[in-house]
Amino acid sequence: MFDKYIVCEDTLKITDQTRTRGSVEVRMPYYRGLGLSMVEGVDLTINGIPVPVEATSFTVHGNTYPMVDLPTVLDDRWEMGEQARIDFGVTEPMEPGELVVSAAVRLRISYMPVPGGGRDTKTFTLA
Repeated sequence: MFDKYIVCEDTLKITDQTRTRGSVEVRMPYYRGLGLSMVEGVDLTINGIPVPVEATSFTVHGNTYPMVDLPTVLDDRWEMGEQARIDFGVTEPMEPGELVVSAAVRLRISYMPVPGGGRDTKTFTLA
């Protein structure tokens, strides 16, 4: 529904000197907020290479969780329109130039018989 708005413009950051850690912000691809236990994950790819889920974490309104733990978080929510930060690690340094980031948000919506979510891809230019 809101797929083209998932990956937030101008939010990709390199967070270490080896250029193997970074972050990008994403939005909920659903018309209402959900408890984090209903967020099955955010699958991230950098230049077509999947980032292992174990190398990602999810931060929303100051609370950080390992991505693999989201289905067990019962006392926090991700609201519609709220940006969440995905911190990630890759094995090869992210070189200056264009970098293609794709995020697939997987949601479990209680009244829908099929999985929800969406996918978005943005191209960033790294210095």
